[in-house]
Amino acid sequence: MAITVKTPGVYIEEISVFPPSVAPVATAIPAFIGYTATVPSPNVPIRITSLLEFVQFFGGPFPQNFDVVVTDTPVVNPTSRTITVNLSSSYPKKFYLYQALQMYFDNGGGPCYVRSAGDYDTATPSLADYEAALDSFLKEDEPTLLVFPDAATLLSSFDDYGSLVARALRQCNTLQDRFVISDVPNDTVAGVDADYRGKIGTNYLKYGAAYMPFVKSLFTYGINQTTKLIDSNNPSLDNLPLNDGTANSIAQVDPQLYQQILAEINKLKVTLPPSGAVAGIYASVDRDRGVWKAPANVSVASISGPTIAITNAQQDNLNVDATSGKSINVLRAFTGKGTLVWGARTLAGNDNEWRYVNVRRLFIFAEESIKKATEFVVFEPNDANTWLRVKGLITSFLTNLWRDGALVGATTDQAFFVQVGLNETMSAQDILEGKMIVRVGLAASRPAEFIILQFMHKLQES
Repeated sequence: MAITVKTPGVYIEEISVFPPSVAPVATAIPAFIGYTATVPSPNVPIRITSLLEFVQFFGGPFPQNFDVVVTDTPVVNPTSRTITVNLSSSYPKKFYLYQALQMYFDNGGGPCYVRSAGDYDTATPSLADYEAALDSFLKEDEPTLLVFPDAATLLSSFDDYGSLVARALRQCNTLQDRFVISDVPNDTVAGVDADYRGKIGTNYLKYGAAYMPFVKSLFTYGINQTTKLIDSNNPSLDNLPLNDGTANSIAQVDPQLYQQILAEINKLKVTLPPSGAVAGIYASVDRDRGVWKAPANVSVASISGPTIAITNAQQDNLNVDATSGKSINVLRAFTGKGTLVWGARTLAGNDNEWRYVNVRRLFIFAEESIKKATEFVVFEPNDANTWLRVKGLITSFLTNLWRDGALVGATTDQAFFVQVGLNETMSAQDILEGKMIVRVGLAASRPAEFIILQFMHKLQES
């Protein structure tokens, strides 16, 4: 619009020559939910960038109790001592959020959000706690992944866990800007259909992926001075407060014994659900390659291996489920390669459109980026000038995606299309109702899931 001049003089009018652009949104900002040592007040989602920040807001790992058996030979004036340590069967709670965050950062994770479901003193972890924490993320715009690593072991039934996964998928469908990474709660292939597939329902499966089995991490269990070290097997040590004693009391009475017990405790490693590591892999692959690269055939750091070895025959039924289509991705150990994420399917594994994790997440990325970039058009004149600006903005963004390898096609015309206009995407009635309809089509890059090499005999020719 030209400036209005009335007084003689020199006037400056700045003319914008650059078109508006699309700023790509972040693609791997997980929202972690779980029980913590302390609960912030108010208990709201908190953005963190490191494990140190997690400790500042939520405290450290859960201090597990241990059953300790100390055997002296002989009982009097012993010449040898054997110490056996196991997780206490009398206190079986398994709070994993701290170690899941540790695994997330070790596997390349960056910024994330954390919302506490309650503290370690909670008598009975409940579905209601997780649902309240999950619903608190309805008001958060930045998170793009939903992860609840210890729900698989803390909830009292497979029904409760399935209900939580279904609720998370429903949130993703409502907001259309996030994706669920879930754990299969049991560590046997035989129970998957009944315990997981049969409990999560059939709605909005394209917005989530499942992973199994659990992994054997390199992390030790949390211990503090109130941790119970229980010895119910050695009357010769009645002078030590082992039966009802804490780590602190044993350290005061017999420092050498305490150090010996601590050394045995540190040999025990935490078994973890895979979702924390997978979330970190999503983040690192997005950063290094792009959200369009399938987060698979990538090694998992800070673990010694999966808890069970899954064979090709077993993975056949996990990867392709003819009955329900609920594909489950597997972590498998390969000789000389370590443990790899060996699957890239969503829970909608039989859906030709949304079968692959990277395709679903690429569309979430493109949709959210374009949505935010076109908000300036709201209440602008719904005419050809505005249509041209919007089309140019989206075309420029998608051209860059095509050049980066996110879209397939020898030319941009083959890789995508952007349509907007009267009698093209809108009728005159649409315009009268204030609607500007833009149609965008993407030829997303899909992973080469099955590499088939064909060999045959060639007849001698000379």
